[in-house]
Amino acid sequence: MPTIQLERVSGEYGFITTDEQGCEVKQDASPEIGGQNFGARPMQLLLSAMAGCSGIDVLSILKKQRQEVQEFKMTIEGEREKGKEPALWKTIKVHFKFKGNIDTEKAIKAVDLSINKYCSVAETLRLAGATIETTVSVNE
Repeated sequence: MPTIQLERVSGEYGFITTDEQGCEVKQDASPEIGGQNFGARPMQLLLSAMAGCSGIDVLSILKKQRQEVQEFKMTIEGEREKGKEPALWKTIKVHFKFKGNIDTEKAIKAVDLSINKYCSVAETLRLAGATIETTVSVNE
């Protein structure tokens, strides 16, 4: 069973979480409530987790299709609900950028499969009410 340990190590809210393999993530609250920019905000880590989850899916799918991905980047922008507590992610926009010998239609299909079928983080966010929009560019 996956296990995460949390320890406060910096200021009021500067935490390091460590998983069972010893991988660490630094987290902190916003300066507005006493954080010191020691690490990422927990809600931003959800977007980061989706990027990692989907990135693995997409590259795996394209590899199986013998597409030659030389560069791969993603940009994610999120908008949270306003005036609510908790303020969940409302809209998430993800732009996938590819460079290499890649068929654009295969890249679009790989992104669609990841975001709408395989990525557990995307599905978790969607079930919490988020709308996820994607765009894809190849060799631009």
